[in-house]
Amino acid sequence: MKKIGILLFALLCTHQTIKAQTDSLQWLDIQLSNYTYPYPVSTIEISVQEQTLTMAYMDVKPDNYNGKNVVLLHGKNFNGAYWETTIASLTKEGFRVIVPDQIGFGKSEKPKHFHYTFQQLAQNTKKVLDTLNITKTAILGHSMGGMLATRFALMYPEVTEKLILENPIGLEDWKLKVPYKPVEWWYKNELKKNYESIKNYQLENYYDNSWKPEYDQWVNLLAGWTLNSSYETIAWNAALTYDMIFTQPVVYEFKNITSPTLLIIGTRDRTALGKPLVSEEVRKTMGLYSQLGKTTKERIPNAKLVEIENTGHLPHIESFDQFIKPLILFLKE
Repeated sequence: MKKIGILLFALLCTHQTIKAQTDSLQWLDIQLSNYTYPYPVSTIEISVQEQTLTMAYMDVKPDNYNGKNVVLLHGKNFNGAYWETTIASLTKEGFRVIVPDQIGFGKSEKPKHFHYTFQQLAQNTKKVLDTLNITKTAILGHSMGGMLATRFALMYPEVTEKLILENPIGLEDWKLKVPYKPVEWWYKNELKKNYESIKNYQLENYYDNSWKPEYDQWVNLLAGWTLNSSYETIAWNAALTYDMIFTQPVVYEFKNITSPTLLIIGTRDRTALGKPLVSEEVRKTMGLYSQLGKTTKERIPNAKLVEIENTGHLPHIESFDQFIKPLILFLKE
């Protein structure tokens, strides 16, 4: 009985904590106009798919600019703001850092209708660089941003001086194991999300059930949107990008990358799209980054691999020092 009482007390405390956090959530504008990024944000207007859309980005040029540029591409559940410490470290070393929010994410526009492809997002990113008159840059992509960075390097090899992939998704083709679900299915799942479900997903999939207070802000950004009356538009864009990720693998084209490449892999990561749709037996074979990093290094010509032990999906958040040191070293080579 004593153990049951302790368990019930723990559950009650957890419930009360989640309720308190939910009650204190900040309502967020659809383009995060009431959320401050760590550096000034600029925008460009892009004419695409018979509409004009606003795309946001940060451009941080240090006083000790060394003539080298780095583009940071965010993951699906994030935006440019989570690169704050990375931007600070890179600019300290003299690098100019450009951080776009892709269409459908962060402070960029959330269109009601848009055909998402990695090629389209790469073109949009190139338009930001063209606006800034940047013709050469390193491209760093995390998670979904890793798939985009790969596509960018394949489309614009003359622009991509170096390619860095931080725990990219898409190192395996999930279509071979996971049954296809239409956009409407992903949309319904997005509409069900709330603070608790978002935090639980990140806790289990990103941080191996070990939470730190500094992780709260990335949950709050997504959960704050669920309070918005325009959340259906946000959810629809999220569903479309899930379909893009699932149906547009880049894994078969790694062999065509010509840029010097660095893989930074947190080996505890188990991220894979569609795990709930397969059996436990199949699930165990998916998202094995301790193996995927090594396999991908062999697929990409002129690639280096840095593995970070006891680190999950976000090395630049969870194990920053182990992430930034090899990154700066590679950029200076």
